[in-house]
Amino acid sequence: MKKKVENIDKVVSELPLACLDETAAVEFMEKQRDWDKHPACPHCGSIEVSKMKDKSGGRNKRFLWRCHDLDCRKQYTVRIDTVFEDSRVPLKIWCHAFWAACSSKNGVSALQIRRECGVTYKTALFIMHRIRYAMTAPEQQEKLQGTIEADETYVGGKPRFRGVSLRGRGTPKTPVIALVERNGGVRTRVIPNVTAAALKTELRKEVKLSSRIITDESPLYNNATNVFWGGHEKVCHSRREYVRGDIYTNTAESFFARLKRGLYGTYHSVSKRHLHRYVSEFGFRWDTRKLNDGERITKAIKGAEGKRLTYREPIRRSA
Repeated sequence: MKKKVENIDKVVSELPLACLDETAAVEFMEKQRDWDKHPACPHCGSIEVSKMKDKSGGRNKRFLWRCHDLDCRKQYTVRIDTVFEDSRVPLKIWCHAFWAACSSKNGVSALQIRRECGVTYKTALFIMHRIRYAMTAPEQQEKLQGTIEADETYVGGKPRFRGVSLRGRGTPKTPVIALVERNGGVRTRVIPNVTAAALKTELRKEVKLSSRIITDESPLYNNATNVFWGGHEKVCHSRREYVRGDIYTNTAESFFARLKRGLYGTYHSVSKRHLHRYVSEFGFRWDTRKLNDGERITKAIKGAEGKRLTYREPIRRSA
């Protein structure tokens, strides 16, 4: 345990220099990928690799590595096979953005990254979208189990013009559902409409059948939860019932409160096309709430491996 704490403290102590010096930033990213001890070619997986040197014997100015496998022999950098592959933004800016995103409880805006790093807003926004993509949970992950709270919320602002601002399922706002394991993780999804079929799909995809499901009084959950062996319990919010013994959805409500605090307090306005990335960011922050900043940064950078996000994807008009 002591060794683990020392390693995390070292990560935090190395970050200030990595945010200021490009060489330090490259070496910091290489350490997070374990290339300081076990370097491997991202193209073929070979461990027969080496750092390329310049004429003076120092690091190549592009920080290149070379694979010596006879079938590969490719050159590469620490950017390859990550969310910052093909990015011309210096890695020291990426280090700063990762630190800001992981150490801020309510998130960090692209405008703040623009001011602090001296890049354009367009660049800062794309950096943050890539970092949020790195925070996205993998498709194949262990299902939630035990006591699961299922609930939904609706994200969006008030109507621009006069009219009735409906609440709940009658609102034109974007629905977000959350499945929260007591003392565990969360699974979130942005969906077009809250229907029994959508809830059934998400519950069976993300939750083990042996689990106990707790929801509000919505009848949409009845058919979606009838296969779970642990049963289905409800609290009736319309009757001002919020807790009955250990039957409540307050944990899910707590996640939604943190999500909206970030969306409305930090980002102010989020497009429907990009909402799923912001929701993933707060899901990551919830899952790592018991970690310190160093552990959270390491987890986020490791999550950047094996993922690519091209410029066309964040700006496409499809949902």
